Amino acid sequence: MVFDKEESVSLVPLQSKGKPRVCAGCNRRIMDRFMLEALDRYWHEDCLKCACCDCRLGDVGSTLYTRANLILCHKDYLRLFGMTGNCAACSKVIPAFEMVMRARENVYHLDCFACQLCSQRFCVGDKFFLKNNMILCQLDYEGGHQNGHSVGQAL
Repeated sequence: MVFDKEESVSLVPLQSKGKPRVCAGCNRRIMDRFMLEALDRYWHEDCLKCACCDCRLGDVGSTLYTRANLILCHKDYLRLFGMTGNCAACSKVIPAFEMVMRARENVYHLDCFACQLCSQRFCVGDKFFLKNNMILCQLDYEGGHQNGHSVGQAL
């Protein structure tokens, strides 16, 4: 198996006239109407599972990940091998699989991405301002000094 790779998972119909396929997971003949094709092999839908959470990989998307002889779903791959960081607002760890907001080099939990003076949360499209590494809403920013500070827009 490849050391660190993203692979696609395809659901393909079993062709009755083709040569019999053997499942890479259980080594039994595949008789089901459909089978999965991944890692250049064929699998029963129940046999291609994440090594950590045991979810059926055909059910959770069209991608799987391999590393250190493990077959993993996206979430577990990121949990085990992804990069983590700390939130610029609360300083707590942000797990690698969690969605984040970014403002320049700062990274934030979604819940922490709010004005650091009035705690107003930003919605998509809202303007925010970065002043002395603090995120501010427009009202709090305009109440302070505006010279030389960044403006962003929540995406």
